[in-house]
Amino acid sequence: MMMDYKKAGVDIEAGYKSVELMKEHVKKTMRPEVLGGLGGFSGAFSLSKIKDMEDPVLLSGTDGCGTKVKLAIIMDKHNTIGIDAVAMCVNDIACAGGEPLFFLDYIACGKNYPEKIADIVKGVAEGCLQSEAALIGGETAEHPGLMPEDDYDLAGFAVGVCDRKEMITGESLKAGDVLIGMASTGVHSNGFSLVRKVFEQEMTAEGLNTYYDCLGKTLGEALLAPTRIYVKALKSIKKAGVAVKACSHITGGGFYENVPRMLKDGVRAVIKKDSYEVPAIFKLLQEKGNIAEEMMYNTFNMGIGMIVAVDPADAEKAMEAIRAAGDTPYVIGSIEEGEKGVALC
Repeated sequence: MMMDYKKAGVDIEAGYKSVELMKEHVKKTMRPEVLGGLGGFSGAFSLSKIKDMEDPVLLSGTDGCGTKVKLAIIMDKHNTIGIDAVAMCVNDIACAGGEPLFFLDYIACGKNYPEKIADIVKGVAEGCLQSEAALIGGETAEHPGLMPEDDYDLAGFAVGVCDRKEMITGESLKAGDVLIGMASTGVHSNGFSLVRKVFEQEMTAEGLNTYYDCLGKTLGEALLAPTRIYVKALKSIKKAGVAVKACSHITGGGFYENVPRMLKDGVRAVIKKDSYEVPAIFKLLQEKGNIAEEMMYNTFNMGIGMIVAVDPADAEKAMEAIRAAGDTPYVIGSIEEGEKGVALC
């Protein structure tokens, strides 16, 4: 018997087909700076616009969706997980003051099912549209024998730019500055190993498709809700002429790990837990898993996906700009003098 790549488990034809199917989604994300089409060895992006900046700084971020992909696999719903992959990268760039320019995705799968791959990329393209980044390349790697056929993992990275003078560094933070939190859409893409442990019995198609009154939707819908992308909200604040002094994307490690990352030495963040309504999914998780409150705030975003610090005189203007971008802001606390850290009260 003649041996070939297909018999070894890699289907090149399926690869061609998935590229054809994803092209329509990718096309929607194009920006004028993108040079050449899909299919080259690298994605090309013109930097001519950056010449207008005084001191341009490139910012980059890379991330995946963690074990959230397991839920997409169980539910056989693959068209939103890509939004998560983009969100995790572009939100990090935006919270440094940058504008995301382009994104590349990487999908590793046990077997290439072209329709499924195109569905995943459809979500990636949607995330790129929401963040106004171009999807200029990617890779689908078939890994027979390394992963089960139905399994896949998704990751990516983004590159953005900002003028050095507009970078958000936390250097100008001072006591009295206001902390504004932007609502999350749920668990986003962090803490899913704990989520899956708590809902171990429910990790079936039937369990995830069960409707919960307290959630107003099925468990799967609540958990798979894509990560909110805050790029437009942060652009809107900038456009309103408000200086964001510090910014934190609330991801893995929740409040306790991420809020201190936005602070300079000599100041601390004080956050009032009752300043907004914690979404029902977190209450359900805490009760069902018997998880200590501190652990909840140390693992999950608890309903706040992005936090910005602004001068008190700018707080109302910033809130208006956030609302204008379609996001929901809350005044959740303030900056005080003291040892760098975060206090929840």
